[in-house]
Amino acid sequence: MNLNFRFAIISDPHIALPHTIWDNPSRFHLVEISIPALEVILDQLAHLDLDFLLLPGDLTQHGEPDNHRWLADRLAQLPYPAYVIPGNHDIIERAGTEGAIAAADFPHYYQKFGYDDPQTLYYSTEVLPGVRLIGLNSIFLDEQGKQIGMGRLEKEQLDWLKSVLDQSQDELVLVMVHHNVIEHLPGQTQNPLGRRYMLENAADLLSLLEAAGVQLLFTGHLHVQDIAQQQGIYEITTGSLVSYPHPYRILEFRQTETGDRHLKIESGRVTTVPGWDNLQQHSREWMGDRSLPFMLKLLTQAPLHIQESQAALLAPHLRYFWADIANGDAQFDFPQFPPAVNRHFAKFGAKEAIDNQATLQL
Repeated sequence: MNLNFRFAIISDPHIALPHTIWDNPSRFHLVEISIPALEVILDQLAHLDLDFLLLPGDLTQHGEPDNHRWLADRLAQLPYPAYVIPGNHDIIERAGTEGAIAAADFPHYYQKFGYDDPQTLYYSTEVLPGVRLIGLNSIFLDEQGKQIGMGRLEKEQLDWLKSVLDQSQDELVLVMVHHNVIEHLPGQTQNPLGRRYMLENAADLLSLLEAAGVQLLFTGHLHVQDIAQQQGIYEITTGSLVSYPHPYRILEFRQTETGDRHLKIESGRVTTVPGWDNLQQHSREWMGDRSLPFMLKLLTQAPLHIQESQAALLAPHLRYFWADIANGDAQFDFPQFPPAVNRHFAKFGAKEAIDNQATLQL
């Protein structure tokens, strides 16, 4: 069976209408460019004859009804289908807050974008003949209705997923979930700075996907360009629209009559929006200006446990460390660091340059 289609990914757009924007001096997100940056990408995609668009969560700044409504209205204008899932910024508490929607409200905003059944926060849909998309909800709310520190898939959702996978054995299955399932940073599941971006019961999900032969998993949340592989599964995580380097992805899947399958991945960048002529440079410096507290934690916490006085001397050299990780395909060498510390940061470098441009043989 020949199977050829093209789709795009825009992740973590954090849509914020001007009257909803609230500021935090330490935020990495340039939410004020969310709407013009989205429009730039949609203009680029308009010429590509796409089959569909994926948005893997953090659709809004912080769950505001006006921002959810605006995005749903804008997606409804596209000439191709779009599919969304919630991120941790879309559902803040089960009952909602003064400024954010309740969990049960989310599917009602996005019934045209995967949620045919507004009673659940996850779904399965045939996006093309022979191609199934499964949108999962990794936002787990405790008994008090508050988010836990990591993502989690509850047992009911895992049972539902197994049933869907059992019935989809003759289809190509794509899975979309907000939290990371495979590590994209060394020791991500152990480090408190990286663990909150992970799915707590990732092993359960990977086991189900591996058993069903699913190979493609699409995530967001971490705000980096990265492709990781585990148990025969590729997890493609896409950086945030409102954080450096303001990326998006265009992907083309091909399957020949002989069964050969590959996924070609290309990545673009938003380089300018009205009022921000050199967005890339401005955004990189914006991130660098706010990186010092994060880098100090990275140095003083496990596994390095560097004394605060020494960390204060090293941290300025890491001004662009997170920006380079976010950009994908980075290599790191800090010869001015003690050898053991330099080796630690070298581990964050890409083993091969596949984070932005790649052809995956499936």
